[in-house]
Amino acid sequence: MTITAARLPEAPLEHSGPVPATLAEALDPQWLAPVLAHLSGDRAIVAVETVEVIRTVATKVRFAVQFEGEGEAQRFCLKGLLDVDAATARGGPTCVLEADFYNRLAPVLDLRVPPCVATVVDREAQQAVTVMRDLIAQGAMFCSALDPFGADDAAASLGLLAQLHARADLLEGADWIAPRAAQLARMDYVTPEMLQDLLDGPRGEGIAPEVRNANRLAAAMRALAQRDAGRPDFLLHGDAHAGNLFRASEGMGLIDWQLLQRGGWALDVAYHLNAVLPVDVAEAEERRLLGEYLAAMRGHGCAMPDAEEAWTQYREAVVYGYYLWSITRRVDPPIIEAFVGRLGRAVMRHDSFALLGV
Repeated sequence: MTITAARLPEAPLEHSGPVPATLAEALDPQWLAPVLAHLSGDRAIVAVETVEVIRTVATKVRFAVQFEGEGEAQRFCLKGLLDVDAATARGGPTCVLEADFYNRLAPVLDLRVPPCVATVVDREAQQAVTVMRDLIAQGAMFCSALDPFGADDAAASLGLLAQLHARADLLEGADWIAPRAAQLARMDYVTPEMLQDLLDGPRGEGIAPEVRNANRLAAAMRALAQRDAGRPDFLLHGDAHAGNLFRASEGMGLIDWQLLQRGGWALDVAYHLNAVLPVDVAEAEERRLLGEYLAAMRGHGCAMPDAEEAWTQYREAVVYGYYLWSITRRVDPPIIEAFVGRLGRAVMRHDSFALLGV
């Protein structure tokens, strides 16, 4: 196997070479050895042990590697599109985006993320895998998508988002970080008829018919993207539900950077609060939590809108998360139904469609 590598200061080793398509290929010592050679001093791999395999859209595998002459195995987590069908494999560019986050941004962000040791990127094929240290082996705990969050939890996680958003300076010259809201608004692989079928199923239960209307939702997403394009860009996570957070002894951290994007701060904040909080808690606490977020951003030196303008942007931006989860298909149905329910009720509560003129 031919692999070339380039290292940025304090960054993971970025390899250019073949990307495994199956779990068996990813854990093959012959493939792993050159990827991890900078950690082993070019020692051979004598054993690879699978610890846990987690399959969602992407596969995450925790594994232990025994290098020749080392007493204790090193523990890693590899993430990529492994053993997937052709349709899922087309999502490879999101894996490349995540690899680029760890290569280019993570080393210069003051943000708790998994320590990445290597990435393998095939830019021509638009595929990538990321190899990280196994945080669970270090005592961290990953939240599940539906973990119950209280207002104090949400305040802590909003603090993480504020740290990320405040680094909008990193967007200068970073054309590889795109405005995802605009991309979503233009996507045509989910037709209005397909979206209506999804919303007419269990995920749409309890949502008012006018909010469960696919044509109105698509129009609202287009209107939101247009308004967002005229506002200052921030560095956004794009998918900050509870399942993309972990808890370590030092505090919370963020994972899963496949929807990294630029855009208005409210896209992240409105999605995050209404995904992690039960509906009644969100309704009672969201305005206070929004105020705390705005204060944190000003503390980072960012110019932010006043309270009323920020509240309007927040109410509009709920549409982003609602649309994102309404079109989602390759996630466990209970998670989809919970998020569509929470975010759809937020759209109802905030009259977001009317604010957007649809």
